Formats: sequence, C-alpha cells, structure tokens
Amino acid sequence: MLTIRLNNLRFHGHIGVYTEEKKIGQDLQLDLIIQTPINHNEIHDDLTKTLSYGDVYRQVAQIVTDSRVDLVEALAHDIIVGLRAEFSEKISQITVRIRKLNTPINGVMDNVEIEVTD
Repeated sequence: MLTIRLNNLRFHGHIGVYTEEKKIGQDLQLDLIIQTPINHNEIHDDLTKTLSYGDVYRQVAQIVTDSRVDLVEALAHDIIVGLRAEFSEKISQITVRIRKLNTPINGVMDNVEIEVTD
C-alpha cells in the first residue's frame, strides 16, 4: 500500500452560508491523505503506475474553484466524489481536511476545520 499526502493546499473559494461569503470568497486550506492499493515495489519510477499528485491537485483545484456550496462538509464530499470518479482504481481511502480561515464568527480563533474520511 502507498499513502500520498498533499498538505496545506491553498485556495480562494466562494462557499459559505452567507451571501457575503459567496460573493467575496474566502481563503481555504486543505489537506488530503490518500490510501492507494498501489504496491511501491511495482512502480519502478513509472508515473503511470502510481497516482500523480499533480493530477490530484489539479482536480481538487477545479472542484474548489467551481464550488458554490454552503458547507465545507459538502465541499469535502464533492472532492471525495470527484477524486474517486477520476482515479477510482488507484484510491482505497481518502481523508479530506478543510480549514476555513475567515469564519464569520464573533470570536477569536485561527480557523475552523472539518475532516471527512471515505
């Protein structure tokens, strides 16, 4: 088994419950942990035998850029569905963490984070 991690991907997304969040957008950070059934002994320095993290990044970037969902949980779900559709045979399990950096909460905090594993 091979684990691929993409850490602290950064995007400007237009998601949120409030109209202002969707209009102005906000900064998001994402982590992905992808478990694959790929045997590292069989890769032999051949990109076609593994999961290209460049392709994964581009797929996630497109999903986040196009998204207008209300909840970060829904965005995480869309990312999982999109990655499974594109790379189904190369993914056993996906964990998506999304951090909203500018939450409209009257309080002091660094961010709000959700984690979904499928």
